[in-house]
Amino acid sequence: MDEVLIVAAEASSVTYAQRILEAWKKQGRKIHAFGVGSQEMENLGFERFGKSEEMAVVGIAEIAKHYGHLKSVFNKLVEEAQKRRPKVVIVLDYPEFNLRLAEKIHSLGIPVVYYISPQVWAWRKGRVKTIQKFCSKVLVLFPFEIPFYEEYHVPCEFVGHPLLDELDERLVDDQEYLKVRRNQCGIADHEIVLGLMPGSRHSELEMNFKIQLDAARILAKKHTNLKVAILTAPNFPKEKMHEYLEDFRLPYLLLKDEPFRMIHLVDLMLVASGTATLQVGLLKKPMVIMYRFNWLTGIIAKLIVRGSKFFGLVNLILNREVVPERFQNEVTAEKMAVLLERYITDHEYTERVKNDLGLLRSQLGEKGATKRVVSALDEYINLDPSKK
Repeated sequence: MDEVLIVAAEASSVTYAQRILEAWKKQGRKIHAFGVGSQEMENLGFERFGKSEEMAVVGIAEIAKHYGHLKSVFNKLVEEAQKRRPKVVIVLDYPEFNLRLAEKIHSLGIPVVYYISPQVWAWRKGRVKTIQKFCSKVLVLFPFEIPFYEEYHVPCEFVGHPLLDELDERLVDDQEYLKVRRNQCGIADHEIVLGLMPGSRHSELEMNFKIQLDAARILAKKHTNLKVAILTAPNFPKEKMHEYLEDFRLPYLLLKDEPFRMIHLVDLMLVASGTATLQVGLLKKPMVIMYRFNWLTGIIAKLIVRGSKFFGLVNLILNREVVPERFQNEVTAEKMAVLLERYITDHEYTERVKNDLGLLRSQLGEKGATKRVVSALDEYINLDPSKK
């Protein structure tokens, strides 16, 4: 049986890694995967040495706080790779950890494939040299990444964005379906639904959620038909949200479902920067993107991203500020409320944003990304019929 090491430490990456495991299982492949992942991956036979729900940290201060645990998992993965000699190591996003792991794995003579690679085309371009040295191939999500990696002579293959495989087309423009689903959730026709997505990490919840709730309170004073939908990340315990909601008196829904199904219900969104912004954008929901770090991490982040005009993924992909984005000290409840209110009062502006977000789809390729990823990985995994 072929061994494969997979590192999927973040909420979005976990889903994509899970889809690979499901595809192999459907094919009847005799592949044993181990590494870092979710409980759902473990349910598919994945052997976990690191739990994604414990490793999804971001920022210098946050990483320092969890350094001991992260280092322990890192060392265990290297040890297991030396012992098991996996056919290939698949790393997804999580660059601080995965680029260092790639260097160690490369020294063992084991190929490393980077799937969901860091956005080196937007910031920290120096990382591409590390990828060039230690990764056998990069599987890219966006067509414009191809010429970037080719310029640096990094073997790459365009597979498209796996988010499209998760998207039920009825959720995009079917207004009748939207009305039915909103009624099922107790949302009246006259209500304006503000969605709040504070992030998928504990540190993001601490930095973002209170401001989001305060922005909703400010907005509700002017718009009494406002209803709040709080969208819980798939890997996040719903109960954790209750700590922040004890004094929240506005009408709200606390949801935990497949992200697209939750986003579909809202009219506008206040969202922490990350993959969620792309999910919101694909459903053409007007949004304001915000992000706050610990003060030290924020200073370092400003230095890192100063060569880029944007940090919000939808704005990066479309190369202009289609939706407002605010960072660190610019993120206040009052400022967020003002930006959100424009979507309620300025219908021409709102329609323009929706139309611009509709352009995202063309940048993500076609559905079937997981199938193309599995096909690309066949280059490294034994295809002997007896092992299928």
